[in-house]
Amino acid sequence: MTGRVLMIQGTSSSAGKSLLVAALCRIFARRGVRVAPFKSQNMSNNAAVCADGGEIGRSQAFQAFAAGIAPTVDMNPILLKPEAEVRSQVIVNGRPWKSLDARQYFNTKQALWPIVTAALDRLRNEYELVVIEGAGSPAELNLRDVEIVNMSVARYCQAPVLLVGDIERGGVFAQLLGTLWLLDDDERTLVQGLLINKFRGDVSLFDAGRTMLEQRGGVPVLGVIPWVSALNLPDEDAEVLSRVSNGSARPGDIDIAVIRLPRISNFDDFDPLATAAGVRLRYVESVSQLGQPHAVILPGTKSTMSDLDWLRQTGLASRIVELAAVGTHVVGICGGYQMLGRILRDPELVESDVEQMSGLGLLPTVTVFQTSKDTNQVRGVIRDDRNCPGGLGQVVEGYEIHMGRTFGGRPWLELSRSEDELSAVSDGAASDDGRIWGCYLHGLFGNDGFRQCWLKSLRKHSESESPLSQPIEPIGEFANAVEASLNRLANQVEEALNMERLEQIVWNQAGVLQ
Repeated sequence: MTGRVLMIQGTSSSAGKSLLVAALCRIFARRGVRVAPFKSQNMSNNAAVCADGGEIGRSQAFQAFAAGIAPTVDMNPILLKPEAEVRSQVIVNGRPWKSLDARQYFNTKQALWPIVTAALDRLRNEYELVVIEGAGSPAELNLRDVEIVNMSVARYCQAPVLLVGDIERGGVFAQLLGTLWLLDDDERTLVQGLLINKFRGDVSLFDAGRTMLEQRGGVPVLGVIPWVSALNLPDEDAEVLSRVSNGSARPGDIDIAVIRLPRISNFDDFDPLATAAGVRLRYVESVSQLGQPHAVILPGTKSTMSDLDWLRQTGLASRIVELAAVGTHVVGICGGYQMLGRILRDPELVESDVEQMSGLGLLPTVTVFQTSKDTNQVRGVIRDDRNCPGGLGQVVEGYEIHMGRTFGGRPWLELSRSEDELSAVSDGAASDDGRIWGCYLHGLFGNDGFRQCWLKSLRKHSESESPLSQPIEPIGEFANAVEASLNRLANQVEEALNMERLEQIVWNQAGVLQ
């Protein structure tokens, strides 16, 4: 039997669609339903790697985690990874397809639409329920003929749609009613419920607003979902970083500055550091913001050479080198690791129109970009713990997404890309004192043992400069913190929703779920 579908669309980007889909996946999974997420087209440089090496959006991987299943490329058959202001690398079924500008991409609907529908059909054949996420708003009139992610998908599978408005932005009546009124009649018929998201305070104060929406929109309000604070859950959109406050450091905190590169990718690598006790993690994009942290992290990027040039233009490159010279720890992950080396070579102009560029010269490495792309889930062993004293022999897990090979330096990681030990490869490089290091392994800081060893080394090296606060005690395993946050979100959403009405919408009858 073909699985049922439920679609979550929003009145705008960042309305909360991704987390609501994750919450619904967890809610239905807890009720014994075999459920999977789906988003036909996603745009993000925060990617995840599936078991077969295919790339999908980070949010779909997290939604699969919420459903208790392994992520697959069918859950996000098209991923757009921005490379420049108007150009993106198009990932199709988990693999690089083409680099296209916006106009070129909009002309690919005929080629990509069968890929979208085939992926959705496969999921529906495997699962009882597929929860579909839209993108942006379904009321973008200029995109109606070319979009393959909102009402085109809903019409294809006749999915009941829940339309989400973000009350925190203000103007939620205009958001929801305006969107409804801009939809075609056949599209409006698919909208089976409205959701008010991110409500702060006494929900009963919105009772009159609920009535007004239902009267004017002709669609029931299925829930007013409260703002859920302090969630340790991954964000996919780098736009959220603009709202991350630098805050104020408590005396003795370890201060870690992540450089917010223009094309930053996979920034959820650093979420485990943000939740660690005694750590202040902040994102910076200027010399004045950088200050004098205990550690600087250069994150992944979709365009290493372009972002390295930006580092120089802003003065951050020279400042990072100055800080390294006086003992500040400097770390590079993936593209950031490439930047730390002596030279970056791009003979085939994969990254830019420059064949060679000098790196920061903090590690004795050379990176050569290639047209082939490494995307792997990997397990590694720490073979040299100069950068994380006490971590020797520890096993770490994560994933690779990169298009370059880096040579030189003393590798400190041995990575296995399969169960076959013969597949082990060396990765990473570190300075003699361990203060400057890098590697290709995304997800590294999510390994509790490594994270604790590295933070302890920061404390040890910094104590002589300024006394730090109490010894670092991790709040708990990061995976457990994510699980607890996800369950708390699902509980709040489930309590706020009219679940009886929602089940009727999904299953077309009451009492199907026992």
